[in-house]
Amino acid sequence: MRVSIIMGSISDREIADKVVKKLKEFDVHYEVKVISAHRALDLLKNYVENAQEESEVFIGIAGKAAHLAGVIAGITTRPVIGIPVKSSLMDGLDSLLSTVQMPSGVPVATVAVNGGENAAILAVQMLSLKDQELQRKLDNFKKTMAEKIKNTEYRYEG
Repeated sequence: MRVSIIMGSISDREIADKVVKKLKEFDVHYEVKVISAHRALDLLKNYVENAQEESEVFIGIAGKAAHLAGVIAGITTRPVIGIPVKSSLMDGLDSLLSTVQMPSGVPVATVAVNGGENAAILAVQMLSLKDQELQRKLDNFKKTMAEKIKNTEYRYEG
């Protein structure tokens, strides 16, 4: 296993599915769990401590009181990526601030609200530092994106 994806609740599954889809495109191994930092702290701590032997990156997905990624970062020295989830409150701003505002010494790389795809790509970039094949796949991914933009023609005439 190389990336551990932890959702705060099953309602975050749509975002986790985006992460998984992108990781599969890069042939990166992953595991997905649902563990609430608030409701099952001991379970989360046990999982992270054991998973860090195989996982090189953790992704925490949470909305509202979105402390999951920060709690993960407090347990492990592995890189942690937080995905704030849009909730019914403040269009996800509350989740974003809960994820990004970390105390000194406990960093969490945070992507956009509902930014599952970017979290996966960031994890792949981290993993590619030690994996030449993954770096090659990333290079191809970026080139393909650029080609799509070059080949997209939009014309507006008034």
